[in-house]
Order: sequence, then structure tokens, then C-alpha cells
Amino acid sequence: MRKHRNSLILLVGILLGATLSLCSSVLAEKEQPQIAPKREELQALPFDELRNFTEIFGRIKQDYVEPVSDKKLLEDAIRGMLSGLDPHSAYLASDEYKELQEGTTGQFGGLGIEVGMENGFVKVVSPIDDTPAQKAGIKAGDLIVRLDDKPVKGMTLADAVKTMRGEPGSEIVLTVVREGQEAPLKFAITRDIIKVKSVKQRLLEKNYGYLRISSFQSGTGQGLIDAVNELKKENEGQLKGVVLDLRNNPGGVLNAAVEVSDAFLDSGLIVFTEGRIKNSEMRFNAASGDIINGAPIVVLINGGSASASEIVAGALQDHKRAIIMGEKSFGKGSVQTILPTTNGAAIKLTTARYFTPSGRSIQAEGIEPDVKLERVKLEAIDKAKFEGIKEADLSHHLINANAPKHKDQKEREEEKDVDKDKDKDGVEDTEKEIDDKILRDYPLNEALNLLKGIGILKK
Repeated sequence: MRKHRNSLILLVGILLGATLSLCSSVLAEKEQPQIAPKREELQALPFDELRNFTEIFGRIKQDYVEPVSDKKLLEDAIRGMLSGLDPHSAYLASDEYKELQEGTTGQFGGLGIEVGMENGFVKVVSPIDDTPAQKAGIKAGDLIVRLDDKPVKGMTLADAVKTMRGEPGSEIVLTVVREGQEAPLKFAITRDIIKVKSVKQRLLEKNYGYLRISSFQSGTGQGLIDAVNELKKENEGQLKGVVLDLRNNPGGVLNAAVEVSDAFLDSGLIVFTEGRIKNSEMRFNAASGDIINGAPIVVLINGGSASASEIVAGALQDHKRAIIMGEKSFGKGSVQTILPTTNGAAIKLTTARYFTPSGRSIQAEGIEPDVKLERVKLEAIDKAKFEGIKEADLSHHLINANAPKHKDQKEREEEKDVDKDKDKDGVEDTEKEIDDKILRDYPLNEALNLLKGIGILKK
């Protein structure tokens, strides 16, 4: 009995010391004076719960089938304590903390998917553009149930991520359950160094640009400015409209989302956060200047658009600066703070909720698009079969007196032959490839049509 009592006192002392140490560490990090806890606060410690904890700790040490170190038990207890709070709080061992830092800079090893936990399985929030996972066919919403021969059920998210990472060139088989599929799907994916260029751009057609942000990293804001300048240069002048594609963008750095929003706003609130501690309350406002000078914007979102993506979409929507098109977004409206610990590890702790300029919380709700689009597959129809016969094709048809010059059937056939020759030579290939991409991407096609409609109305 005395042995158990001494064990209880020792472990309570360790836990109390760790608690006070963590408090001191956080206060020092924020450059605030260290304040000793009041006597009544110490008396409020949950001794019954701590007694229960030490009893279970002792049972595991004594009765578990294999010996377990104190370090592992306590670390696992910390992991459980954080993971029980919400899906985004977590304990990061030193190697995991390093991987997180690499991810925010845009280069890391692995498969290229943003994941979370759902009912004990790993859920794909979104695959990252141009990565092995995206190329293999992994989609947002997929539930990963096996990693090679290992069942995911029972793994922590950190363990699952660690299993998916590995040496570039090595292979892993993901077994996936997908909505609408009767049987699980298997994907053999070769790991690679993931170098994420977070911003891409191209001209959809003259005067209309396309901007794709795949994730929000430390350099995304400047990357967006560079991409817009490149579009203006390619267009030989100002753009009449832009499609900003945030589909399957899992989020990232808060400051990057603020910079992207600021690039399109002349003034006003972008986002604000609220939490229990004073330092978690922040407000971000736009500075003067709009990089596309007020040209219309259509923002594309879907169920894989999360966190920082929702900050941008919400800010532009509230300021009526853009039309949001697509599907309802993921609904992650919380802010995580990385707090390093003295042993080289860190905790990722949810410290605040964020709100759009109008005060909307997106948490578990998401951004509702202004124009909703269902998921469909759009394919081109053979023009020769579809167009049919028109008035101009009829023999002896009346000539349009207002036309600059009437072309007879022979001239029209000669023009068609010239167009065919151009296609054979590859002169028009680049534009044709872009047109085909737009046509097969239904939401992008609709976004471009909407931009053109706005342009017509302005005229």
C-alpha cells in the first residue's frame, strides 16, 4: 500500500511539474513574466482523476504482456490527451515537427496527400497537384483503410503519416474505400520528393487568366503576384477577368491566406480570430492596391477546399469582390498554433476559431458557393455530327446583302483545308490543348463563361 502511495505522489509530482514547466515555457515564448500559480489553483487539481491515471499506469507497467518504458507510456498519454480534443490538435515528436516545418516551405518526402482522421480511418482531405498520389488517382474524400498489409484502424494519424512517408522510389499500396464504389480500391504508389509549386497560371484565352493555388505556403503570396504579372505579360495588357482555382486546396499558412486575399482587396477586414487567451485574438486588414485593378474574379471551391482556402473564399465573398462557384467547402474554421517543447518536439494546439469579415464562423459549416455546381463529366461532341445542315449550306440560298463579301462553297472548302493543314503542322496545338482542358473541366468552363458574361454586361 505504501509503495502505491509513494508511486502516486511521485507521478502526481511529475505531472504537476510538467504542467508548471509547460506554463512557464508558453509564457516565456510570449515574453510575459512568469507568475506562480495561486494556492487555490493548485488545490483545484483533479486528484481523483490523477489517482485513476496512476492506477492504470501501474497496471500497464506490471501486467502488460511486454515491458513498456515510462517514456513511451507518458508520450502516448500526451498524444491521447491532445487527439481527444479535436481532429487537428496533436503531439509532434521531433521528426514529425521537422516534417511539418518542411511542409510549410513546399518540399518534403512522401505521397503528396493532405489527410485527417475519421472514425478511426485516414481520410484524404485532398491530393496535392502533380504528386504521386494525385497522378495515381487518389481523390478528396477517400478513406484509406490499409497501408500495404497494415490495417489503419487503431493507428494514430501520426503513425499513418509516418508509414506513408519513406525513401523516394519505394512503393506503398493504399487500400481505399470510395463513395459510389462497391469494393475497396487498391493504388500502388511510388514515393517521391514532393516539391510543391503552390501557384500556377495560364491564359484560358485572350484577356482571361487562370490561377491555381494548390496549398498555402510561406511564399504563396509573392508567388501569386508573380503569376499575375506573367499573365499580364503574356496577354500584352490588363486582364478582363480571372478564375482563382482553390479546389482540393487543403489550406496551410494563415499569413499566406491573408496575403492572397489582400492582393485582390483595396481595403477592409480579411479575417479575425477569437480564442480564450488574449494573444489568440487577431485581426487582419487589407492594404491599398488590387493587382488586377478590379477585374472580375470567379473562385472555384469544392469539398476539398479547407482552412486557408476558406479564409480567402470567405473574405472575397463577404466583400463582394468575387463570385464563389462550385461545391460547399470542407468547413475547417479553427486555427492551430505550434508550441515547441523543451525536448525538441512540439504540440499542435487549436487555440482559436477564425471568422470571415462579416462575422461568419465556417467551423463544421463551410463556405456556401454563390453558384452551385454538381459533379458532372463534360465531353466534346463531334462537331460534324452535331452541327447538321444550315441555311448557308442550301443550294441557291439568298445572299446576305450586309455581308462584306459572300464566299461560295468552293472558297469555304478551301478555308477548311487550310485549317486542317494548320492542325497537322501543330501551329494551333497549344491553344487547342488548352481549349480541350477547359471543355473537359466543367466547373472551369462554367467559370470562364460567367466571366465573359460579366464582361458583356459591363460593355
